[in-house]
Amino acid sequence: MVSAAHTVSTWHGVVAHYRPRLRINSSVPPVTLLEGNTPLIPAPRLARALGGDFELLLKYEGVNPTGSFKDRGMTAAITQAVADGAQAVICASTGNTAASAAAYAARAGLACVVLVPDGKIAAGKLAGALSYGAQVIAINGNFDDGLRMVREATERAPIVLVNNINPARLQGQKTAAFEICDALGEAPDWLCLPVGNAGNITAYWMGFTEYLEDGLIRSRPRLLGAQAAGAAPIVRGHVVEKPETIATAIRIGNPVRWQQALAALSESNGHITDVTDEEILHWYRMVAQTEGVFVEPACASSLAAIAKGRREGWLDLRGKRVVCVMTGHGLKDPDTALSGLPAPVTIQPQIEALLDVLQVR
Repeated sequence: MVSAAHTVSTWHGVVAHYRPRLRINSSVPPVTLLEGNTPLIPAPRLARALGGDFELLLKYEGVNPTGSFKDRGMTAAITQAVADGAQAVICASTGNTAASAAAYAARAGLACVVLVPDGKIAAGKLAGALSYGAQVIAINGNFDDGLRMVREATERAPIVLVNNINPARLQGQKTAAFEICDALGEAPDWLCLPVGNAGNITAYWMGFTEYLEDGLIRSRPRLLGAQAAGAAPIVRGHVVEKPETIATAIRIGNPVRWQQALAALSESNGHITDVTDEEILHWYRMVAQTEGVFVEPACASSLAAIAKGRREGWLDLRGKRVVCVMTGHGLKDPDTALSGLPAPVTIQPQIEALLDVLQVR
């Protein structure tokens, strides 16, 4: 008989593991679903497709409890909300934040309200938010409209905002940088990631900076940010009033952490670029088919940015160690996953029929 001690995880979530490094209230137990501790997956075949002269690792955040990196920030934000005596939380979302807020609010016994753009949220994300019991309100507008509304709501109703305006969110999200350094023993040469509301790039830079200041790493990585061409306000240098892209997670026209992202890019001697939906979809398929890592489309924007930089000659990765952040699981957006792929072949239950359609040699 297996003892109860062997059935309990030794990992207790990012707040418990990194609590001395997190500037949140420590007076209450963490509200956790055991998020974090996500794998750093070597991707040699994908690296070869991108030029083959560098080491590529994928930080696979899709295995967090609700399927995205948002759980890191949400465990901290909801823990802080509970410590502050909150009874309800609210957020605007393109999908991942909605699911994460709903799950952690349910875990804490709080009411949760989420605003989403009507018809502009992937099915897997909407299903999560609804299943966790949140009040989901669709608006005839985009994420930026929703964020304006929830900010105003918190000024007029007893409800706590848990978008990444909330500083506790960044405290949780910076733990991913800690994990990368803990796993490698050093920071990578480059960190590449999608940029939507710009909280994640800001949080990673915060994490690397804190580790450097404490002498745990010798240097910080350069940052490569990727935006979708139809939702690239930081690249363009102005707000995009009606952002459009298949990568719904980064369909944001006026990022909250815009200036912090620019500061991080500048301090890291990094770069931000935009990529087309066609490029995103190409690398979205490639990461699944070359490495067996199924991600949501936004994740592939960072791979598309690497390909673009190498093609145009402004990104030299020779001999470098590169980490790409895969921010969400592919099941978040099943419609995109199935779009453009052949339907399964239907055959009779006979071996001859099977042999006739086999595509192996």
